Amino acid sequence: MSDTPRAQLIHIDVDRRLGHEWDEWDGRPLPNRGDYDSPPGLFFAWSAAALAVGLAVAAALLFLLAPRLTGVHPLLVPALWIGVLAAGAVLWAWWGLLFLSYKTRTALLPESLAERGPFLHLMRHTSGIAGRFGWRDRVENAAVKVYNALALLRGRKVGKGELLLLIPRCLSKEMLDGVLGVAGKYGVPVFVATRGQLARRVIRERRPRAVVAVACERDMVSGLHDVAGKVPVLGLTMTLPSGPCKDTLINLGQLEDWVRAYVV
Repeated sequence: MSDTPRAQLIHIDVDRRLGHEWDEWDGRPLPNRGDYDSPPGLFFAWSAAALAVGLAVAAALLFLLAPRLTGVHPLLVPALWIGVLAAGAVLWAWWGLLFLSYKTRTALLPESLAERGPFLHLMRHTSGIAGRFGWRDRVENAAVKVYNALALLRGRKVGKGELLLLIPRCLSKEMLDGVLGVAGKYGVPVFVATRGQLARRVIRERRPRAVVAVACERDMVSGLHDVAGKVPVLGLTMTLPSGPCKDTLINLGQLEDWVRAYVV
């Protein structure tokens, strides 16, 4: 890539340390050398379980409170049961359309009801439940794949100056050189943050029409939750062979595919 122009690298210093999602890491090698590659179906399995748990908790609370609520008004409990059942029916119908959108590669839901709307909350809720069983990173990897597939269905195109490439500080030198080569090839600016909250600040100041972001699964999911509702994003997760926040690796071919997917 010696003949390829290198992009300018812009550092952003902000007020939250990048990698805070790994505060509990004890320094031991990560499973599978930090490669959490997982099939998208894993997210759908865990998200279905998360929905079921949420609805079950709501039903259990209503059951336990029913005697007291009946004293307030005799029709209150039946009305609340109807509400819980209706909410459950709507949620499962929405989840089914989300699943069919992914499987058929057809946008059956508007983005405000999918990857830039309730999907972001489902992703966070599912991640929280999976984390209690030690499956957080794999489920988040699968969730990001589903998110990207849904985002790509929109076929959105932007100009070179309207796309931002956001990367963490922890990429290995070889990966960083590769990123700058890809960005230079397509004329896309690259922003790197030494601490967190980078997405909000960069988006507020640069006002891009689309973003390609690189992060570990944990920072990616929290970042998408904060940003994807405001601007379209494609996310590329990393492999962590040396642990989090040090000499991380990415698929440069996939990165170029994501950049090319947006750039006219």
